[in-house]
Amino acid sequence: MSRFKKVDSLAGFRTEKPEPTVPYGLLKAARKSGQLNLSGRGLTEVPQDVYRLNLDTPEEANQNLSFGASDRWWEQTDLTKLLLSSNQLTVLSDDIRLLPGLTTLDLHDNQLSSLPSTLGELEQLQQLRLSHNKLSVLPVEVCTLKNLRSLTLQQNILETLPDELGQLENLTELVLSNNRLKCLPSSLGNLTCLQTLDLSHNMLTCLPDSLTKLANVKVLDCSNNQLTGVPASLSEMVALEQLYLRHNKLRLLPKLPASNLKELYLGNNQIEVLEVENLAGLAAISLLELRDNKIKDLPEQITLLSTLSRLDLTNNDIANLSASVSLLPNLKMLLLEGNPLRGIRRDLLTVGFTHRHTHTHTYIHIHTHTHTHTHSASFTVKDNGEGRKIEKQAENIPDETFDAAAGEAIVTVNFSKNQLTTVPPRLVEFQSSVSEVNLGFNRLSCCSPDICKLLQLTHIDLRNNQLSDLPSGLENLTKLRSVILSYNRFKSFPDVLYQIVSLETVLLANNQVGSVDPGSLKRMVHLSTLDLSNNDLLNIPPELGLCTSLRCLSLEGNPFRTPRAAIVAKGTDSLLEYLRSRIPT
Repeated sequence: MSRFKKVDSLAGFRTEKPEPTVPYGLLKAARKSGQLNLSGRGLTEVPQDVYRLNLDTPEEANQNLSFGASDRWWEQTDLTKLLLSSNQLTVLSDDIRLLPGLTTLDLHDNQLSSLPSTLGELEQLQQLRLSHNKLSVLPVEVCTLKNLRSLTLQQNILETLPDELGQLENLTELVLSNNRLKCLPSSLGNLTCLQTLDLSHNMLTCLPDSLTKLANVKVLDCSNNQLTGVPASLSEMVALEQLYLRHNKLRLLPKLPASNLKELYLGNNQIEVLEVENLAGLAAISLLELRDNKIKDLPEQITLLSTLSRLDLTNNDIANLSASVSLLPNLKMLLLEGNPLRGIRRDLLTVGFTHRHTHTHTYIHIHTHTHTHTHSASFTVKDNGEGRKIEKQAENIPDETFDAAAGEAIVTVNFSKNQLTTVPPRLVEFQSSVSEVNLGFNRLSCCSPDICKLLQLTHIDLRNNQLSDLPSGLENLTKLRSVILSYNRFKSFPDVLYQIVSLETVLLANNQVGSVDPGSLKRMVHLSTLDLSNNDLLNIPPELGLCTSLRCLSLEGNPFRTPRAAIVAKGTDSLLEYLRSRIPT
């Protein structure tokens, strides 16, 4: 082809755009390492010298055949890993076939609406990442990649999948969430090595019976679809440990005698009755989420769930709570907010303050024990969704409250809606077990470094206080997933949060935050929800668009002029895409 000739006699007359180039140093390094990372470079096409990396003789070899032994080009390695994510690629050339040694190809977060059939020639490919593009069709040729282990296709516009998908016999991970799928090919059941299958956020009305052949799937996510039922044969998925069915149209508890099922998520459906025989099948269940349904009562046979440790019945229609719940030997957390409870003294339901089973009995029969009243001095209960205090608002938490819980594995602590000006120092007594702390709606002006000793902490709620800073030791909380700081006095994004890589949710609404550092945010690779609404952001840096892990970014109520409100209103994906388009090239 003429584009590879040394001399182009027509060069002075050409009017097309110059071909994008890659710094030569990167190509040289890639020849040695076998890896090339071109993510986030604003590329609209893949430069030709990338495709020809393993074909063309390196420049210096032509110029000087005596270069050092470490640079001997004929010994250099084939490209195995090519990362092209977060660019603006609209097309991938057929020349991708010139890189047959690829084991990883990452194209996520681009503008691809089609893929070349020559992808099927990359026989060594093990990871293919295609999420956040504009694909409406998956080429049949992709289904010939016998070595493929992971295929991620979330956030595209796929309406159907080829029957040949079942040929990917070594696939262990398949992610199809956030597409437009209305049905699935029965050949899906042939993916017998599959361990993770994500079908969430589609338009599925039923699941194929062939799923029962997926004997190695541990995690199945079918949330946010249109499912009215689940095939009973799903119980043959013997390895299944986590099943997500949130936000569907289920009216009945699925019949799932799956021997290993540990976590079942059924929130936001239309379930009214818990059938005893279907409950009985959940022999290994540890977490059962039934929040936001229409359940009116719990059957006595709930006691069959001897392994159950967390039961979420938030926002149902339960008026009478069966005392049999107290007989569940491993129950550590029972969530009942938003139910019209009448059959138990609501003012003594210390929901959120959870114990091992010795206190679970106390927890249900709370009115028959004298010492339990010490709990009530400092905990909030929910009454039909409205928070109120059990006793007068406390300025400090009495020692009796901590004494009553001494020696117990406290998981969740709720000291919200008091008058606390300091973090209770005895909180550290629970440092080996506590994972959730709620100190919201108090009068805290500083956050004690003691919080940094709670190394098991996954969630902390500090909303509606008077905080303007956080202790630097917070970075030691390597399990922390969510931080709620809304309605405080922060003038900037707390620097220490940038250091907590595990964070998934940061809520900073209604503060006075004037700036964020997009470079530091980008390193928070798990951050999916960021709420900065109603702050003092005068401008939004375009580089924020490179924070591709974000699924929900709230910026409403800030004084910036661009992006315009109409763009912000379109949602996070459109907003991030707009911001990326504004990055100077």
